[in-house]
Amino acid sequence: MRSNLEQTMTEKTAREKPWLIRTYSGHSSAAESNKLYRTNLTKGQTGLSIAFDLPTQTGYDSDHPLAKGEVGKVGVPVCHIGDMMTLFDGIPLEKMNTSMTINAPAAWLLSLYIAAAEKQGAARSSLNGTTQNDIIKEYLSRGTYIFAPQPSLRLTSDVIAFTYREVPKWNPMNVCSYHLQEAGATPEQELAFALATSIAVLDTVRPVVPTADFEQVVSRISFFVNAGIRFVTELCKMRAFTELWDEICRERYGITDEKARRFRYGVQVNSLGLTEQQPENNVYRIILEMLAVVLSKNARARAVQLPAWNEALGLPRPWDQQWSLRLQQIVAYETDLLEFGDIFDGSTEIAAKVEALKTQAREELKRIDDMGGAVAAVESSYMKQKLVESNARRIGSIESGDQIVVGVNKWTETEPSPLTTGDGSIMTVDPKSEAEQIERLKAFRASRDQAAVTKAIADLKSAASEGRNIMEPSITAAHAGVTGGEWAHTLREVFGEYRAPTGVARAAAQVKGEKMSTVRDAVAAVSAKLGRRVKMLVGKPGLDGHSNGAEQIAVRARDAGMEVVYEGIRLTPAQIVNAALEEGVHVVGLSILSGSHVPLVTEVLERMKAAGLGDIPVIAGGIIPPEDEKTLLAAGCARIYTPKDYDITAIMGDIVALLGKKAA
Repeated sequence: MRSNLEQTMTEKTAREKPWLIRTYSGHSSAAESNKLYRTNLTKGQTGLSIAFDLPTQTGYDSDHPLAKGEVGKVGVPVCHIGDMMTLFDGIPLEKMNTSMTINAPAAWLLSLYIAAAEKQGAARSSLNGTTQNDIIKEYLSRGTYIFAPQPSLRLTSDVIAFTYREVPKWNPMNVCSYHLQEAGATPEQELAFALATSIAVLDTVRPVVPTADFEQVVSRISFFVNAGIRFVTELCKMRAFTELWDEICRERYGITDEKARRFRYGVQVNSLGLTEQQPENNVYRIILEMLAVVLSKNARARAVQLPAWNEALGLPRPWDQQWSLRLQQIVAYETDLLEFGDIFDGSTEIAAKVEALKTQAREELKRIDDMGGAVAAVESSYMKQKLVESNARRIGSIESGDQIVVGVNKWTETEPSPLTTGDGSIMTVDPKSEAEQIERLKAFRASRDQAAVTKAIADLKSAASEGRNIMEPSITAAHAGVTGGEWAHTLREVFGEYRAPTGVARAAAQVKGEKMSTVRDAVAAVSAKLGRRVKMLVGKPGLDGHSNGAEQIAVRARDAGMEVVYEGIRLTPAQIVNAALEEGVHVVGLSILSGSHVPLVTEVLERMKAAGLGDIPVIAGGIIPPEDEKTLLAAGCARIYTPKDYDITAIMGDIVALLGKKAA
C-alpha cells in the first residue's frame, strides 16, 4: 500500500488543465487584426477574444455618417462576410474557441461567423465559443444598444433557441457584469443586476423551447465578470455568484443536473482601476485582480483576459499584450496553483463574507423582481440611477482620500518612467485605415449579386415581422453578402430604435465639504454676473457609449448649482451644436473615450463657430494622449481633462473660473 505521504504527493502533482488564456484585441482592419491574432496564438494564447469597433457594435457600416472617426478605433470593423473571412484567414474555426464581445447585433455577427466557418468547410456543430449578447447591461453601462428591451430580448432568445440545437458547443450568451462594475456597481449590485438579467433572459426563452430541452438551454448560459482590486471581496463575490446561480437554477427553474447548474464564467480584470498616473503600477493591480478569480477552485474562471498596463493611456501595443499574456502563463504553468483543491474551503472569514454578499444580493433581487424584473428596472431607470449614485460615491471617496489610489491621490511623487517616455509608448490607429476600409466596403458592395441580397433582406424582414427566429435568414443573408448596416437597418424598420434613461435626473452625488461650498459660491457669483444660472451642456458625440464620466460630470455640475443639459449617448456634432443653440448654454463639455476625439471635437468647434457660438467655451474629456491634447487646444478647445484629473469638484471649479473670466 502507498504511504499517506506518497498519496499526498501524487494528488498534489495531478495538475488541472488551466483556463482559456486570451487577450481582448482587434483594431484598424480585419487584415491587421488577423496578423495580431495569429501572432498571439503562436505566443501561447489558447483562445481568441474579438473586439469590434463601435460602428460594428451599433449596426452601422463603416461609411455611415455616424461612423466618421470611429472606424477601427476600439476594435476591428466587420461589415460583411468578406471582412469575417479575412479576420480568420489561416485560423481554422472548427479548432478555435472564439469569444465575440458583441451585443445588439450578436445574432448578425454569429451568423457571419457561422457563414465564414461554412466557407472554410467546418460544420456548425463543431464551433466552440461565446457571443456576449447581454443587451440589458448595454442600457445600464456600455451603451451599444439599438432596439428597445423587449425586441432586444427576443433577438437574444432567437440566438439561444438556435444555438443549443445547431451549435451545441456555443455559449449563446455571456451575462455580463463586467461593465456594471465599470459603471460603479458595488459587489452586491453586480451580483443582483447580473442575476436579474439572467432571469429575464431565461424567462423569455423558456416558452419558446421544448420543456425537455430547457435544462440544456440553461447549461449553455455563461457569465462574464469583472475583478477589482479589493482582492478578498472579489474572491468572495465569485463564490457568491456560484452559489446563487446554483440556487436560482434549482429553485426557480427546477434544474436537477448539477453540471447544468454550474456557474461558468470568463473574466477581464478591472480596467476602471487602471491609472494614467504611474501606469507601471497597473501591472501589480492586474495580477492581484486576476488571482481573485483563479485561486478559488470552486469558483475559478473558465477563461481569463487581462488588460495591458498602459490601457489608461491608449491602445496597447503587441508587446504590451504579450506582457499580460506572459503573466497568465506564469501563474498557470510555473506556480503550483492547479495542483490543489479549493484552498478556501473551511475559512470562516471567507464563508461569512460570502453569506453577507448573498444576503444583500437576494434583497436587491427581490426589489427588482417586485418592480417587474430587469426590463422594468431598466425602463424606470432604477438600476441606472443606482449605478450613477454608486459611482458618485466611489469617485467622492477617491477625491476625499478615503479610498487610496497609489500614485493618484497618495504617493504621487515619481521618477520618469522609461516605459512611457519617447515615441511609441502606445499604439495609434493609422488615420488612413478608415478610408481604406470604406473603399473595400464599396468594392465589396459592387461585387455582390444584388438580386440575392435583395431577396435575403426581404426574407430577413419577413422573419422579424412575423416573429420567426431570425438566425437562419441572417445566415443566408451573410452568405449573400448583406452588410451589417443593412441587417440592422432592416430590423430598425421593424423594431424601431430606443434611447435608454440616463439615470442622471434623479441621481445625486451629495458632495459636501469646504471645497464644494467654495465652488457653489463661485457658481452663484458667476450666475449673478451672467444674469441667469450657469448652464452647461454635457454631450457625447459619436458612437462611444461609455457614459460613466459624462454622467458624473453632469451630476456634479448640478450639485455645484449649475443647470445641466444631458441627453445621453450617441449624438452627432450637429445635434450637440443645435442643443447648445436652443438651450442657450454657457459651456459645452464633450466626453469621448473611443479615441475619435480629434475629428469629433474639431467638428463640434467648427459647427459652433458657424452657428455664431464661437465665444462659448468647449471643453473635452477622455483618454486623450498629449499630442492630441495639443491639437485640440490649438483648434480652440478651452480645456482638456484626462483620467489623471480625477477630482471632479476641482474640474467644476476650473470651469466656473473659466466662465468667470469671460463674464468679467
